[in-house]
This record gives sequence, structure tokens and C-alpha cells, in this order.
Amino acid sequence: MSENILVINHTAPFDGAHIREGLDMALIFAALDQNVSWLFKGPAVLALKQGNDASQLGIKNYFKQLKTLEIYDVEQVYVCAQAMQRFALTSEALNIDAQVLTLEAQQALLAQQSKVVSL
Repeated sequence: MSENILVINHTAPFDGAHIREGLDMALIFAALDQNVSWLFKGPAVLALKQGNDASQLGIKNYFKQLKTLEIYDVEQVYVCAQAMQRFALTSEALNIDAQVLTLEAQQALLAQQSKVVSL
């Protein structure tokens, strides 16, 4: 039976491996035929900014893998509207399609989930 699973990232893209772990979780849940959503809040929205390159820091550049989410049926990617505004980002500045959610819409999304993983 398929469950609704939401992965939430809160941390900046180069603050540990949290974004990479979120990506791994989203792909694993999708491979198990779960209905996966991924929400980027706070500085985590910066992980979706075009032009990110982790290889300059000597770590694997997982940012390119974000573009493969649709292949794995992870099509429900969301970003926090407040975080987008805080970091002066627009949807066009992101390297993947993501729906911008207000705090109210985020609460509604949370209410629809069977499980929530917060990183």
C-alpha cells in the first residue's frame, strides 16, 4: 500500500550531508512505490539554485542528480515562499521545477502525509 511521505530539508546545501540524505531518502521511498513529496525550507532552498557546484568543495556534486527526480516519479517538490523571499530567489532561478508554498499551504501539505522525515 502506497503512503504519502514528505521529506523536509531545513539546512543549507553545504551544511553537512542533509540535502544529499534528503535526495537519497526521496529516491528510496519512490523506488518502494511511495507517494513522495520533498519540501525545502529556510536555507535549504539554496540547494535548488542554478549553478551550485559541490565539486569545488571536494565533495560529490549531487546537485545534478536533483534533475533526475522526475525520472523516479518524485514530481512533488516544494519550496517555502518565505525562504524564497528571504534569499531573493525566483522560480526561474531554480534548477528544477518546484512549487512555491505559503506557510498555510505547507501546513495543509503536512496534514496530508502518512510519514514525515525532517532533516
